[in-house]
Amino acid sequence: MVNVSTAGADKAAHDAGGDERPSAAAWRNLVVATIGFTLTFWAWNLIAPLASQFDDDLHMSSFAQSELVAVPVLVGSLGRVPVGALTDRYGARLMFPLVSALTIVPVLLLIPTHTSYVALVLVGFVLGLGGTTFAIGVPLVNSWFPPKQRGAALGIFGMGMGGVALSGYFTPRMYKHSENLPFLVLAIALAVYAVLAYLFINDRPGRPVPSTPLTTRLGQAGRLRVTWELSALYAIGFGGIVAFGVYLPTYLKTWYDLDATDAGTRAAGFALVAVVFRPIGGWLSDRVHPAVVTSVALGAVALLAVVQAFDPTLVPTATICLLVMAAALGATSGAVFALVARVTPQPQVGSVTGIVGAVGGLGGFVPPLVMGAVYSAKDSYSIGFMLLSDLALAGCVYAYGRMRDAGREKERAG
Repeated sequence: MVNVSTAGADKAAHDAGGDERPSAAAWRNLVVATIGFTLTFWAWNLIAPLASQFDDDLHMSSFAQSELVAVPVLVGSLGRVPVGALTDRYGARLMFPLVSALTIVPVLLLIPTHTSYVALVLVGFVLGLGGTTFAIGVPLVNSWFPPKQRGAALGIFGMGMGGVALSGYFTPRMYKHSENLPFLVLAIALAVYAVLAYLFINDRPGRPVPSTPLTTRLGQAGRLRVTWELSALYAIGFGGIVAFGVYLPTYLKTWYDLDATDAGTRAAGFALVAVVFRPIGGWLSDRVHPAVVTSVALGAVALLAVVQAFDPTLVPTATICLLVMAAALGATSGAVFALVARVTPQPQVGSVTGIVGAVGGLGGFVPPLVMGAVYSAKDSYSIGFMLLSDLALAGCVYAYGRMRDAGREKERAG
């Protein structure tokens, strides 16, 4: 284990938001946590890029296929609540390698079960465990970086959602080469990472460890108004990314007649753009109020979703719309968690992160089901995109009108 020590004066300056530079230990923890987030997010998204391949044997309806890819999102989202609270109590040094190692089990179970729909759904529930690591990494990064640099640091950590892009690009290609290859490769990567995480991740010395029971801490976080305000915004931003990540291959294959590999590649491009713009959203939030960044980004999503609802041609209009929406959703995700770091007391960051992350993930669970149901009923995706536009516009107005004041109230209270 790598031992890390800090002087009391440095810790005081850190907590007060001084101008000191982050330590080497802070950067090490950020890098290792981001790698772990990437791998577990890849695992979380293993089923979605292969859904159309599985459909060749399972002959699923559009709604059944949507349900299959949405199940891991649901479980991973809800699991962030207890995992975030457990991270407050036991620290990331224990939780990151533990969750990474446990995720190996459902990854390997996909090998014998991918020819049965019921078995795939059941394994998908367990695979949702991979989506909980977000609630481990945020309090870890938040504790190591001074307040003025947390937005950018959390944005860098958020780039781990690039695991969705890696899965979209590499998983179908490996599967085409050998049906078991993507599961074996990812299982080995997770096993190696679990060892590295145990060796190189450290909780910040002197971090506040709550002594109250888990249910009490979750209740305290749940009673904060800002928890639910942030949750709603994150459900639109991050939920939109997750929803596109798991359903975009199906949408492109169904509506634009792309093959599975081409659809997966384009979906990976969407996820990659979102990944790149998440730290940009965090960086901007360190310089402009994160509520303003959130409002502008969601306004762009609202406008472009309307354009996409009119079913433009794939090249260039739809491609431009989808990629700019990816950038805006990525920036929104980075800005919302910069706001979490700004308005949440350090001892409650894990609990609040768990709730916000859970609701955000649930925001990614519902849209694939809605899109599948709407397409089955209307043979069109336009209604789904108009709903996205309405939600994004509501978030745009609320972020600008209310959340700027929420941040200032907390700053004055501090």
